Amino acid sequence: MSFGQFMLNNASFEDTPADATMPSGWWLIEPGTTPDILPGFWGVYNDASDGETFIGLITREDRSFESIGQRLPQTLKQSTCYQFTIDLAQSEEYAGYNNPIELKIYIGSKKKHRDQLIFDSEPINNLDWEMHRIEFIPDKDMRYIIIEASSPQQTTGNILIDNITPIVKCNRV
Repeated sequence: MSFGQFMLNNASFEDTPADATMPSGWWLIEPGTTPDILPGFWGVYNDASDGETFIGLITREDRSFESIGQRLPQTLKQSTCYQFTIDLAQSEEYAGYNNPIELKIYIGSKKKHRDQLIFDSEPINNLDWEMHRIEFIPDKDMRYIIIEASSPQQTTGNILIDNITPIVKCNRV
């Protein structure tokens, strides 16, 4: 690992497939609603984009949603440009949670704090994995990340997540 680059803990969500289970290295953010470690549950049998497993997050009509987070291994410094990529897809079948939904990624200065939104996707409706590049500049020093399913339309939907690359400083001249 070089200076200015750091990896999230378990960035490819490798763990034993299970429903309603937190992948190792990640925390529950919203009480009472946990992700699924896939494939093999809820009708989701996609291949992982990296490794053997990935996670699925859902949203519900009652506006509840699933989200996970973790403490970063280093502080993201204020006014410094960072970037990473994340692979996203949608499952055609997910136990009735079949609509495309959005993904939001926040950074925070404290555990479970959503201080700054750094990524807000369009609804993800691709059934094959697509890489999304995220570039951001923290408003202040930050040490936490939250990954969250979102549906402004209050729909039942799913999003699949895998392969978060190391966070690196941007190559700007």
